[in-house]
Amino acid sequence: MTVETLPFPTVKRSTRLDGEGSVQVQLDPKVKIGNAKVFAIYGKGGIGKSTTSSNLSAAFSKMGKRVLQIGCDPKHDSTFTLTKKMLPTVIDVLETVDFHAEELRVEDFVFEGYNGVMCVEAGGPPAGTGCGGYVVGQTVKLLKEHHLLEDTDVVIFDVLGDVVCGGFAAPLQHADRALIVTANDFDSIFAMNRIVQAIGAKAKNYNVRLGGVIANRSAATDQIDKYNDRIGLKLAAHFPDLDVIRRSRLKKSTLFEMEPSPELEAVQKEYMRLAANLWIGGETYCAVPMKDRDIFDLLGFD
Repeated sequence: MTVETLPFPTVKRSTRLDGEGSVQVQLDPKVKIGNAKVFAIYGKGGIGKSTTSSNLSAAFSKMGKRVLQIGCDPKHDSTFTLTKKMLPTVIDVLETVDFHAEELRVEDFVFEGYNGVMCVEAGGPPAGTGCGGYVVGQTVKLLKEHHLLEDTDVVIFDVLGDVVCGGFAAPLQHADRALIVTANDFDSIFAMNRIVQAIGAKAKNYNVRLGGVIANRSAATDQIDKYNDRIGLKLAAHFPDLDVIRRSRLKKSTLFEMEPSPELEAVQKEYMRLAANLWIGGETYCAVPMKDRDIFDLLGFD
């Protein structure tokens, strides 16, 4: 039996190290996103990055901005509350044309969602066979070739879990700001510390800067605040653990489409506030991550 291999390039050591011993995915330096403001959303797996990304996209669209959301997870579920369906991934559609990208049409991989938000699911290589960074690079290249980035004001990358390898750190090579979604618990903050380290490494050679922390699914923020104070970070937004947010996912809807209520209005206002602050630039942070052992000593109750 002949086993076909997909054309994923080998990850090689970079000549522009982002850190000592760094191994990085090489993206085409000529493929730039352009004039759009670019945000990359990171955080522990299952923390609510897709919910945050989709509602932030909706908020930007409410401001009259032309928004493109790119899901960077093989699960390809980043945009389903915007489009009401699971989209085919860029890798899926490339495979149908034997990876001859010139045969693709825009409508094969870009779909319009809520309030005009354009949605793309980059997907990922089959498990154990390739690098997610290549997929991100190919997606941006396709969007560029079809001139889709020229008419875009905001690009949001919704990035897989808390992976900090060169592959899934690839959106940081395009982003202006990276935001970290976390809950008020040890595991989420521990993952956030690793992401802070990855963003700091990329910031040495790229324009990306840390844009703050989004507290999600958390009534309190005391543990997040304790960590932020120690390393030099601040909250950019806070979303409590509300049932309406859970129900919005089940209804395949953004929070801006749900039945009105006082608690929902407060969450919508927080998303609009976050979008407005990000649009004008917002604060950036040169946070210094902690040693793993020091996080154990810092967090928790005496």
